[in-house]
Amino acid sequence: MKRQTAADFPQDLLNLYDDYAHGRVDRRGFLERASRFAAGGLTAAALLDLLSPNYALAEQVKKDDPRVQSAFADYDSPQGAGKMRGLLAKPAKATDKLPGVLVIHENRGLNPYIEDVTRRVALAGYLAFGPDALFPLGGYPGNDDKGREMQAKRDPAQMTEDFVAAAKWLATHTDCNGQVGVVGFCYGGGMANTLAVRLPDVIRAAVPFYGRQPAAEDVPKIKASLLIHNAEHDAKVNEGWPAYEAALKKAGVRYTAHMYPGANHGFHNDTTPRYDEAAAKLAWDRTIAFFDEILKAG
Repeated sequence: MKRQTAADFPQDLLNLYDDYAHGRVDRRGFLERASRFAAGGLTAAALLDLLSPNYALAEQVKKDDPRVQSAFADYDSPQGAGKMRGLLAKPAKATDKLPGVLVIHENRGLNPYIEDVTRRVALAGYLAFGPDALFPLGGYPGNDDKGREMQAKRDPAQMTEDFVAAAKWLATHTDCNGQVGVVGFCYGGGMANTLAVRLPDVIRAAVPFYGRQPAAEDVPKIKASLLIHNAEHDAKVNEGWPAYEAALKKAGVRYTAHMYPGANHGFHNDTTPRYDEAAAKLAWDRTIAFFDEILKAG
């Protein structure tokens, strides 16, 4: 069966799915509004299934890949949920301490896609750690819709503290050399920006993929170098970009920003039709080169 892409769907339907994926429209609302796109024997429910993640598509680095050593690790988050857990991965043949990269998931917990991204980062030569914000509620439930509901139940400020604690834990890990970066997607992109603000003496490189921007008054706190990936068809995130860019320039923060033409929010996530293979590969190559430049050079 041919893998479907964003080109197979009307942009208005993709925008509607984006609203659904971010909780701005519930399932019933999506189905009601998507019914006008139903044709050729496809129901609104079938359209939702087609647009939803298929994690069989995401495994670029298998769990048992001999090149990567990975296992779940616990850490303390005294200002957050208390006890937290995430996936820790590193190159199997690593003998020296490595730069660390925190990998932050979307708004649905540590799903198979983000686990795979964590292994991809490790394969690039890093100590990668992907925390699961859903751990206090039992962990990622195996279903994105349920995961999204669970993450919405957590206190946002407490979750932020959980990721702050994760970055500090990674920076002091016995396998980390103290050079730390962060990459995040959607919710995680916004959290990457937040950590750059909150932990200027820990985070040296931050890569937000289509993430919400921090308040302009907080931007001068950033000491990290930034690599920012945004998508053309992502009005909700892009509306905050001009003010963020102005604040970055005013504060003298080192940043590079890329807008990917024709791409949708979530274009790096290779489990849904919003995945844009060319944009995702280019953005990822840029991300690893950026981490190599900032974290491995010093």
